[in-house]
Amino acid sequence: MTKAKSNTTETRGFETEAKQLLHLMIHSLYSNKEIFLRELISNASDAVDKLRFEALSDPSLLEGLGDNAQPSVTIDFDAEKHTITLSDTGIGMSREEVITNLGTIAKSGTAAFLEGLTGDQKKDSQLIGQFGVGFYSAFIVADSVEVLTRRAGTQTATLWRSSGEADYTLEEAEKAETGTSITLHLKADETDFADSYRIRSVVKKYADHLSIPVLMEKEDFSAPDSESEEKAEPKPKEYEVVNAAKALWTRSRSDVSDEEYNEFYKHISHDFEAPLNWSHNKVEGKLEYTSLLYLPGRAPYDLWNRDAARGLKLYVQRVFIMDEAEQFLPLYLRFIKGVVDSNDISLNVSREILQQDPAVESMRSALTKRALDMLEKLKKKDLEAYTTFWKEFGLVLKEGPAEDFANKERIAKLMLFNSTQSAGSEQDQSLEDYAGRMQEGQEKIYYLVAESAKAARNSPHLEIFRKKGLEVLLLSDRIDEWLVSHLRDFDGKQLQDIGRGELDLGDLDDESTKQAQEEVEKKLEGLVSRVSEVMGEKVKSVRLSHRLTDSPACLAVDDNDMGLQMRKIMEASGQEVPEVKPIFELNPEHPLVVKLDLEQDEERFGDIAEILFAQATLAEGAQIEDPAEFSARLSKLLMTLG
Repeated sequence: MTKAKSNTTETRGFETEAKQLLHLMIHSLYSNKEIFLRELISNASDAVDKLRFEALSDPSLLEGLGDNAQPSVTIDFDAEKHTITLSDTGIGMSREEVITNLGTIAKSGTAAFLEGLTGDQKKDSQLIGQFGVGFYSAFIVADSVEVLTRRAGTQTATLWRSSGEADYTLEEAEKAETGTSITLHLKADETDFADSYRIRSVVKKYADHLSIPVLMEKEDFSAPDSESEEKAEPKPKEYEVVNAAKALWTRSRSDVSDEEYNEFYKHISHDFEAPLNWSHNKVEGKLEYTSLLYLPGRAPYDLWNRDAARGLKLYVQRVFIMDEAEQFLPLYLRFIKGVVDSNDISLNVSREILQQDPAVESMRSALTKRALDMLEKLKKKDLEAYTTFWKEFGLVLKEGPAEDFANKERIAKLMLFNSTQSAGSEQDQSLEDYAGRMQEGQEKIYYLVAESAKAARNSPHLEIFRKKGLEVLLLSDRIDEWLVSHLRDFDGKQLQDIGRGELDLGDLDDESTKQAQEEVEKKLEGLVSRVSEVMGEKVKSVRLSHRLTDSPACLAVDDNDMGLQMRKIMEASGQEVPEVKPIFELNPEHPLVVKLDLEQDEERFGDIAEILFAQATLAEGAQIEDPAEFSARLSKLLMTLG
């Protein structure tokens, strides 16, 4: 039992979010209970790294370690008392930090995180892992936990106690060295964890990759020689290292197993799922550095927060520098996890200095290519796994062509789209797939931007393309119009929006077809003029359509006007959106349009024209200005039938 420095004990209640999380932990959300040891060792390792980093600018912080200056995590257990204690030589915590770190969940997005919990044990444990609150996993196996901690650079320690229920207590305490000790009082049905073999096997399984040693008391299997030895004073404890204690990224790839790579990923990412792929590489020459990059299988809850912490763990000459070094990868690759260890960066580096270091820029370029290599290999080797990646991170990768012009073509090859060749609404066709199926004489890659996959697939703009057997990419993600504004071509072939401008199929239309179109346009000049008068300022222009076969009318966007998706993005960001008027196109071969041309009653003519315009608006996935007026006109027209 830890001795408090004074009799003054303060009792504080957990924050609401922490209570909810503790309830989940105590009811065994983790399907594998031994995970608690991995999480606590991982936290201890992080604390040691942080002390080493702060000591670079203030070496006096190491004085508080006394004779115990060797970075380490020590695990003791007492089989009789049913306790496990983990002690580290890390940065420790002040009283305020204890309250912040152990009494609350001090991260943005807490509410969104808790709303995502479903009650499904497997799914919730994955969420908790991504959220990075591993300390609370101690309550899976313990009915009470004590944390004794002393912040480096201070003389006062804090003792935190809790049974994981409504509250916790704080006391001022004594601790000889800086760092943190966590004591778990095991539940009655979890006492088998207080066993040397059990703990050692878990350490080997989950902590072999850590660069700091994990220590346990040496086991003495010798029998006492005499009665005098039995009565002798107990020998001081001797400890031995029970993990490999060598940073995984410094080892040769051939010496690291897949299981070790997976466990290291879980350590640095706080993810409970294995990664989809990884790339371990050592560079020697003008620059010397080692990188280990991972491709996650599941998106974090804050993926779309572009200001959220991101980046690689940075080490310089194997000394930890910072957790989220965002300078080494572009923003569109913010989902990549990993480590970079450089010999060419100063140990006293800061985020500001990193931005100005030419070595960092060179490494950024190389690591970006390495990450894209990893994606290309996964796509080629395991399309099913790559499809999983695309569902989670495809929208983020679509930011790439605008942010990384040098790698635009490589990024384009990694993209998947839904198309008229897809069986359903899944994005399963690449631009290379499309290019390989292009018809003889086809010079462009055709695409259509719509509000949803269903709206795109049912769009009247596809009618002439279906008739001619031409494939069209169906783009419905909110970022797609912005994407194609930067990705204007692929493999020398221009991307063409079939809902924008006048449709020109080039050599795919023969001369007789073009001549017939010209004749129809001349014949129906009067109809176009009459409809233009009815539409007035609602439209930019009225013209005959050559893209329709079944529908009477459709709306098109002028070549230089902003599409619906881009307008919505600008509106959502609070920007002023310019007014855009559509082009109203009529199908000259449709019976309704033929009858419209023959209609002599101007009021009836106007009603029919307005109804056709409203129908075309709805087909685009947009809203009509006055639904009541549309309904009244339609009812009025139906009353005249039969």
